[in-house]
Amino acid sequence: MNRYTATPISLMQFIFIISGIQVSVAVLSLPRKLAEFAGTDGWIALLLGWAINVTASFLIIQVMKKHPEGTLLDLVTRYMGRWAGRMAAIVFAFYFLSLGFDGLTRSILLVKIWLLPNTAAYVIMILLLIPTYSIARYHPSVLGRYAELVVFLSIWIPLVYMLTLKNAHWLHLMPLLKKGWGPVFSAIPATIYPSLGMVSAFFLYPNLRKKEKAFTGMLIANTLTSLLYLFITIICFLFFSPDEINTYNDPVISVLKSIEFKFIERIEILFISFYLFIFSLVWIPAMYLTTFCTSWLLGKQDNRMHLRLVCLVLIMVYYFHKLTFNQSDRLELILAYVGFGMEYVLPACLLLYLSGIQFFQKRSGV
Repeated sequence: MNRYTATPISLMQFIFIISGIQVSVAVLSLPRKLAEFAGTDGWIALLLGWAINVTASFLIIQVMKKHPEGTLLDLVTRYMGRWAGRMAAIVFAFYFLSLGFDGLTRSILLVKIWLLPNTAAYVIMILLLIPTYSIARYHPSVLGRYAELVVFLSIWIPLVYMLTLKNAHWLHLMPLLKKGWGPVFSAIPATIYPSLGMVSAFFLYPNLRKKEKAFTGMLIANTLTSLLYLFITIICFLFFSPDEINTYNDPVISVLKSIEFKFIERIEILFISFYLFIFSLVWIPAMYLTTFCTSWLLGKQDNRMHLRLVCLVLIMVYYFHKLTFNQSDRLELILAYVGFGMEYVLPACLLLYLSGIQFFQKRSGV
C-alpha cells in the first residue's frame, strides 16, 4: 500500500473538493461581469463554459489513467525525467499558492468592508489561517470530510435566494440572443477564473477509491458548480434591470438587501459571515496542495513544517503591505490567463505527449 491508497477519499469527497475549489469569491461579481459582455444573455456563456470544463476534465482523467498509482508529479518524473518532475512541482506549488492567496485576499477585503472595517488585515489573516492550518496539515480524506460538512451546511442558501423571486421581472431575460452569439462568446473568458481548480484532480486521483468513476466525479463537480453559477446569475438578472446590474460590484450580496426578516435587520451580514466557510474550500485545499508539491520536491511526506512557513509568509505579507481590490483584480486577471494554460492547454498537451510515447513504444516493441 502506497502513501496515496493509505488515505483514500470517496467519490463524494472527490466531487465536493473539486467543486469547492471552483466556487470561489468570484461568484459574488460573476453576474456583473457576464452582463458587461453579453447583457442578460450572459447566462448562456455559463452553459458553453460548462461544456469546455467537461472536456478539460476528460483530458485530465485520461492523463491520470496513464499512471493511476501516483500524482501528476510522479507521472511527469516517470515519462520525462527527474528534473521535469521537480520543475512541475515548483510550477504547481506557485499556481496553487496563487489561487489560495487570491481567495484569502478577496475574503479578507470582503470582511473588512462588510464586517470588520477597523480590524487590521493581518489580524483577519491570522484568524483565518488558524483553522486553515488545523485542516490542511492532514491528508486529503480530512479535506474531503470538511468539504462534505460545508456543502451540507450550505444547502439552505439557494432557498433564501429564491425569496427574491417575488420581485423578479422575467422580461429582463427576453428576447434571447438580443445581439446574436458574438457577445455570448465574448463572455466565455469571464467564466474561466470561476472554474479554476480542476487540476486538483491531478493530485487527488491516486487517493480516489473508485478510480473508474473519476470522470463521473469530475462531470458531477463541474455540473454542480455550473448549476450554482447559473442559478445565482439568473436570480440577479431577474432582480436587477439590464442597466442596473452593472452598477453593483457584488450583485450576489446586494440582491439580499431586498429580503427582510423581523428578527434580523441586515441579512447580508449573516450571509457574508457564512460565506467564509464556502470560500475556505478554495484556500484550504490550495494550501494543502501547495505544501504537498513542496514536500514532494524535497522528498518529505510530512507537510506541516512547509505549511507553517507558508502561513508565516502570508501573515508577513499582510503585515507590511495593504492589498487593495484593484491589486486583487489584477491578480485574478493574471490567474485567468495562467489558469487557462494550466487547466485547459496543459492536459491536452500532456495527453498528446503521453499517447505519442506509448504509440512509439508499441511500434518499437519496448
